[in-house]
Amino acid sequence: MLRRFLFAVVLSSAAGTAAVACPDFTIAPQQSFQATGKELYAPRQFEVGAGGQHALGDCPQIRPSTDVGAGYFPASPDFSFALSGMQPYRLVISVVSRCDAALLINTATATWYYDDDDNGNLDPLITLTQPADGRIDIWIGTYDGSYCDAVLQLETFDR
Repeated sequence: MLRRFLFAVVLSSAAGTAAVACPDFTIAPQQSFQATGKELYAPRQFEVGAGGQHALGDCPQIRPSTDVGAGYFPASPDFSFALSGMQPYRLVISVVSRCDAALLINTATATWYYDDDDNGNLDPLITLTQPADGRIDIWIGTYDGSYCDAVLQLETFDR
């Protein structure tokens, strides 16, 4: 009986310390691109499957400087962009989807951003008013853990 009790304690302790997978910018992205601020003056669109299995609420190391909310994202970024010539521009990153999509970004300055509905129709939009040159990683998730087709759009505007 004591042996079973100790075994149960060990199992519950191990389960409680199991690593929780979270969006991680150190994992290779699904797709990588390069772009300049000038090139993004004409909007660029990228098809993607929105959704993921990792609840953002389980990821205490991700503290967005914008909205905070629910969302399920993949561990690896959907996209990574090497951006240059961004100084004179604002960068608008938006998603149009067939479900309640969510957007998570890690910028070149290691700042996290999150949005759920600012693009209307349950779609996200984030505007970086002073985007830095360098790598930006983007995850397209969903609010409730479902999956659907989506389109990511990046576009710059003069400041």
